[in-house]
Amino acid sequence: MLKIAYSPIYVLPLPPGHRFPMEKYELIPQQLLFEGTVTPDNFFVPTLVEDAVIHWTHSPNYLQRLKTLSLDKQEVRRIGFPLSQWLIEREFLITSGTVECALYALQYGAAMNVAGGTHHAFRDKAEGFCILNDIAVAANYLLHRKLAKQIIIIDLDVHQGNGTAALFEHMPQVFTFSMHGANNFPYKKEKSDLDISLADGTTDEIYLENLEKILEPLLEKVQPDFVFYLSGVDVLATDKLGRLNLSIAGCKQRDRLVLEAIKKRNLPIVIVMGGGYSPKINDIVQAHCNTYRLVQEIFF
Repeated sequence: MLKIAYSPIYVLPLPPGHRFPMEKYELIPQQLLFEGTVTPDNFFVPTLVEDAVIHWTHSPNYLQRLKTLSLDKQEVRRIGFPLSQWLIEREFLITSGTVECALYALQYGAAMNVAGGTHHAFRDKAEGFCILNDIAVAANYLLHRKLAKQIIIIDLDVHQGNGTAALFEHMPQVFTFSMHGANNFPYKKEKSDLDISLADGTTDEIYLENLEKILEPLLEKVQPDFVFYLSGVDVLATDKLGRLNLSIAGCKQRDRLVLEAIKKRNLPIVIVMGGGYSPKINDIVQAHCNTYRLVQEIFF
C-alpha cells in the first residue's frame, strides 16, 4: 500500500500576496481522493521525531534557536517566511513525515510526503523556504539505524540542492545528484557528487535526453540500497521562478524515467514534492498529482 504523509498543518496561513502557493498542500490530497487514485487509508499524520534524530543532521544550538524563535532578522530574511511557532512546528512535522516515509518505503517499496524537499537547509542555517533538511534527516536516520548502507538522493527540483550537497559532502554513504537550472537560485552553488546544470529555456527533449543518458549508468555506479527523489515541478515552463521550459507531459515523463529505473532494481524510494510556483494553481496540482498517479501505476 502506498503511504503518504500529510497533516492539515502543512497548509500554513501566510500574509496576503505571499508568493509561495501553500494551498497546493491541501489541493493535492483532495484531487487524488476525488479521482480515486488514493483512499483515506493511504494517508498518515506524522508524529514528531526526537530531537536526537534531528541532531544527526542539524546542530543542537540551531535546533534550540528554532524552537525558541531566536533567529536574528537576517536569518529570518533568508527563510522567506515570517517566523512563528506554527512555522517551526510545521517544519518539524514535515521532516518527521519524511523519516516515517523512509520506514514505510522499506515495508512497501515506495512512500510519499505531500510536502518536503527542503533541500536549501544547512546544518546550522535556513535558506530559501527551507528550515530543516527533511531528506538529509531521513537519510541520516536510515544510516544510524543501519537500515541502509548506500543512499542516493535524486534531486530534480529546478534549484540546486545546496544544503543537501553541503551536508553530505564528506559522507560517501550518501550520493547527491542534482539536475537544476544553471542561472537559478542558489546563485552560489555547492558541490554535489553529481551536478548537471541546465540552460534557461531547456525543453522537454533536451531535459529528458540528459536525464535518460545519466540515470541508468549512475545507478549502476552508485549501487544504492535506498533512494530519495525530490520531484519539484518548478521545472515547468509556466513556473514564475523556474526559467526552464518543460511541459506537464515532459515533467510526467521525467518522473516515469526515475520511478521505472528504481522499480526495475526493486529499491525502496521516498518521494517528496519540492517546489512549484506557477501562477495557475491547477498547473502545480496536476503536475504533482501525476507523480502520485505514476507511483500507484508502477509500484502498486
